Amino acid sequence: MIKLSEHFTYKKLIRFTLPSIGMMIFMSIYGVVDGFFVSNFVGKTSFTAVNFIYPFIMVLSAFGFMFGTGGSALIAKTLGEGDKQKANKLFSMLVYLTLVVSAVVGAAGFFALRPVASLLGAEGEMLENCVSYGSILMYAMPAFMLQYEFQSFFALAEKPSLGLWVTIAAGVTNMGLDALFVHPDLLDLGLEGAAAATALSAAMGGFIPLLYFSFKNSSLLRLGKPYFNGRSLLKICTNGSSELLSNISMSLVGMLYNYQLMEHSGEDGVAAYGVLMYVNMIFLAAFIGYSVGVSPVIGFNFGADNRIELRSVLKKSIVIISLSSVAMLIAGEGLAYPLSLIFVGYDKILLDLTLEGFRVFSFSFLFAGLAIFGSCFFTSLNDGLTSAIISFLRTLVFQTAAVLLLPVFFGTDGIWWSVVVAEFAAAALSAIFIVIKKKKYKY
Repeated sequence: MIKLSEHFTYKKLIRFTLPSIGMMIFMSIYGVVDGFFVSNFVGKTSFTAVNFIYPFIMVLSAFGFMFGTGGSALIAKTLGEGDKQKANKLFSMLVYLTLVVSAVVGAAGFFALRPVASLLGAEGEMLENCVSYGSILMYAMPAFMLQYEFQSFFALAEKPSLGLWVTIAAGVTNMGLDALFVHPDLLDLGLEGAAAATALSAAMGGFIPLLYFSFKNSSLLRLGKPYFNGRSLLKICTNGSSELLSNISMSLVGMLYNYQLMEHSGEDGVAAYGVLMYVNMIFLAAFIGYSVGVSPVIGFNFGADNRIELRSVLKKSIVIISLSSVAMLIAGEGLAYPLSLIFVGYDKILLDLTLEGFRVFSFSFLFAGLAIFGSCFFTSLNDGLTSAIISFLRTLVFQTAAVLLLPVFFGTDGIWWSVVVAEFAAAALSAIFIVIKKKKYKY
């Protein structure tokens, strides 16, 4: 077991973060599996509906990311300062708070589904599909939020491998239940079956860790008695606001993309974008997983005032992110056709549109990794403001500006290029902040 206090070589850094990377990738597979079964066995309209309403669901569940990333940063710093008792109190406060917040948010989201989907342009059969799919997932909102939160806490507890195995179990469950519930030769429950499969697998990913941390365990964290500290909670929310803003902004921008594509290409455009988002989720999950995995190391060394190790981890992380970005671009271009074929091979026009978007969209992987890491890096330093600025500009301002302006001049191609332009701008911004903040944090 690798401890946070150790010196991290490249090999050790990859070993420590690999479970978090795997965990995030399996998390992203949930929606991908739903999309595959719905697209191939239920129909294009239902597939479009899933992609249309999913960003709204992600907006609501984003509080889990905020509590997880913001909380792990403060808890890691507290552990680095040697106060384990306070660290566990903060951990307990966040878990209990998440259960309460998720129940309230899920109930509100249930009633908001129809008006939101209608406002975004869904109507007729597509509107009903949005409501059917989303309603089931609202019941699982506590599980979703807990699962997102525990992604950060497993690495912090020095149990990243356990988090990976829990997520793999949940992912395999999702795949198996999708096949059982959706396939026409089995239960044939259609769109509702896909939603039920996702909800049940999320329950496994959220509540198994809850049980683990509730009892005596060998990790650094354990769930204790209810505790509340308003000042600490404000600090956590400030630290995690970047991830909250990032996930909300990404979802809002996703809705804007869907709206623009409906205007320019109709349902086929939304379906094609859905395929790109599935691949994007998996590729970006690797960057997010690495950033989540390395964050406790950064936070711990910041709290322990070990600037030499902090500087070393930063340099190694930039090298790892850079090499991974090039590899992902190559993989994206190489896998464009087979991945498009898997999802929409039944429709030649839709396949061609998806492939055209894929060829352009893949270039965004060159820049996304640095922007994601930059935001998480400053969250780990408990600099929530800088992290929030990077996330806000990356996921909302840059992408909104690009997706509104570029299609005016380049049509549908402008929509695909807007992601690339926005990620490039965000990567440049992250690099600037890392350079100008160097003296302040002495890394």
